Amino acid sequence: MLTGHDEPWAEWQRALAGPRLHHGWILAGRRGIGKRHFALAAARMLVAEDGQPQPAGDHPDILLLQPLPANPDEEKKRDEGKPYQTKRNIAVDQVRQMQGRLTTRPTLGARRAIIIDAADDLEPASANALLKSLEEPPVGSYFILIAHRLGRLLPTIRSRCRILQFPALSAGQIDVILQTEAPQADAAARAAAIESAGGSPGTALDFVELDLGPIHQLMREIATHGDRDFSRRGRLTEAIGVRPDRRRQLATIDLARAVAVSRLRDTPPAAQRLLADSHAQLVQLVVQAPTHNYDPGLLVMEIGGLLARMAAPREAAHG
Repeated sequence: MLTGHDEPWAEWQRALAGPRLHHGWILAGRRGIGKRHFALAAARMLVAEDGQPQPAGDHPDILLLQPLPANPDEEKKRDEGKPYQTKRNIAVDQVRQMQGRLTTRPTLGARRAIIIDAADDLEPASANALLKSLEEPPVGSYFILIAHRLGRLLPTIRSRCRILQFPALSAGQIDVILQTEAPQADAAARAAAIESAGGSPGTALDFVELDLGPIHQLMREIATHGDRDFSRRGRLTEAIGVRPDRRRQLATIDLARAVAVSRLRDTPPAAQRLLADSHAQLVQLVVQAPTHNYDPGLLVMEIGGLLARMAAPREAAHG
């Protein structure tokens, strides 16, 4: 059992033991909280049958839809077991290929699980195609949709699924995970990672593994003291890198959101409204980044500018 997932597991197990299992499920919660791990384990529980041996590796009755490699070079890296860049969306052809599989019977038992990671990365045409399967699900087919941003899913998709909410983990729970998964991180690094994680252990691990400490410090300086001569933004660009990969780019944007939340929390209530717009725009970047093709350099300057605006009330108050 994964840390912090007691309630979702209990609800899933009650549903499996019930007389009629709902055909569509949405696992909703922050990116990096463990929803994919849960989905894979839940799918294995779903398709397993007494007396039928189950393969340890890929399962023929578990279909996983996720963004494909970005290009042939990245596809080669995937095939070699190396880290690779993906496309930003799940294409409609992937959904249609999956639907073709649903016209056949499951291979080992009576049930088949379809995991979509993440459903909020579906192209509009892909989402509409998926809706048709959710409206008329084939017998024995069950859908598990992972959603980092539940509001981005079509209301018609949400209405046809049961939602499992994944709560944020406590600082203590994340610290235990960091000590196990990232033993190289000292207490100070773990504390900074936990502060920036917003309850997501995956975000905390990214902080350590991607060495985001210097970036975090620069963002805090910009949000606190501003950046009138653009020097801090220049250093921020250097720290992030000219061409960061998608994982680093997404982690950086999420880190900026965490810094903005911290800045709001430390600002007196009377002045918070002056910071709310910058915070809202950073949240919008977090939402859009996985599916938008931002220029890395311009994106860093946009993040730096929004953080610098959050320092404006304090600068004005001191002349």
